[in-house]
Amino acid sequence: MALYVQKFGGTSVGSPERIRAVAEKVKGFRDRGHQVVVVVSAMSGETNRLTDMAESLNASPDPREMDMLLSTGEQVTISLLAMALQELGVPATSHTGAQVGIHTDNAYTRARIQRIETDDLRADLEAGKVVVVAGFQGIDEEGNITTLGRGGSDTTGVALAASLGADECQIYTDVDGVYTTDPRVCSKASRLKSITVEEMLELASLGSKVLQIRAVEFAGKYNVPLRVLSSFEDGPGTLIVAESEKDEDSMEEPLISGIAFNKNEAKLTLLNTPDIPGVASRILGPIAAANIEVDMIVQNVAPAGDYTDFTFTVAKSDYRATKKLIEETILPDLGGGELRGDDNIVKVSLVGVGMRSHAGVASKMFRVLAEENVNIRMVSTSEIKISVVIDEKHMELAVKALHKAFGLDQADIEED
Repeated sequence: MALYVQKFGGTSVGSPERIRAVAEKVKGFRDRGHQVVVVVSAMSGETNRLTDMAESLNASPDPREMDMLLSTGEQVTISLLAMALQELGVPATSHTGAQVGIHTDNAYTRARIQRIETDDLRADLEAGKVVVVAGFQGIDEEGNITTLGRGGSDTTGVALAASLGADECQIYTDVDGVYTTDPRVCSKASRLKSITVEEMLELASLGSKVLQIRAVEFAGKYNVPLRVLSSFEDGPGTLIVAESEKDEDSMEEPLISGIAFNKNEAKLTLLNTPDIPGVASRILGPIAAANIEVDMIVQNVAPAGDYTDFTFTVAKSDYRATKKLIEETILPDLGGGELRGDDNIVKVSLVGVGMRSHAGVASKMFRVLAEENVNIRMVSTSEIKISVVIDEKHMELAVKALHKAFGLDQADIEED
């Protein structure tokens, strides 16, 4: 007998028919003798519907009241799923985040979990019940309902798995696992049997939408085995584990595990800025103060040594605001200079723990892109990642070429 925590997202519980299908899947696990805790999101579209309703009444809703409102979406789903399980003859009970004892700080709309009280939950499991828990929510020390923000239900699932010492946390989505890249861009993308927490964190941060970063961080911190599965078809999915848990054979797989890309990027370059100490701070300080996050940074010193070119990227949604801030505040403070911007770029990244023990990954990446006549505008590296900024029009070409060159095409992996 094993203990599983299973999380189902909004699409998986988007209608009574899909809720019934989830109940059938959960019943299958219980019939095999397993204990099951189910974490669910609100039905697809419900959170947006509630948000729109709130904003129609108040353009700037109070965060506490928004948490009170949005938490009701999951409350509907847990009760419906418990009813569906009971109809199938499965003892089930539903719990809100507060009832199950998920305690958070009081940062409304983006709260962080501080502790979980599992006594009542364990008692229900020992009594033979399936426990259905509302994701995305908790309660602060003053008894106020809080929500965990984007990806909150994934985080709830992993946190409960960690607190209960579950054998596995299973995240059910509309895809059947983690792929070497987005199959919509590269038809030869293949599903990974396993991937390390570090690799998944990099892929999630670089544009992969399969899992939320907070949930992966939680899994890594508390050593929770995490599996991504499809809600709509059976299969083994992808297991996310600590690097130390991957066997020796798996470490001989292709050194690149996946290719991520992010089209939500814009590049800004300040030309002819003074090459003196403190300039980077004078550029990035006001941008940080405006709550704009900077990603990649490159600084080039001009041959004369008196001036430098300073290039960085921001989210495309922040492009106009950043450009205005530079023109109106930063350039006057620096005593002049020229600004150039480009919001038609994409960041393409190779990710793989194999980079630690293999040289030449960057040079091969650059060679492959050069052969396709793709110009690299910026480069950023870490121990298990290489990212390049290229023109957005070359994204699909670059991803497909790199996918094939590093042996990630489906046929290549099947031959191995």
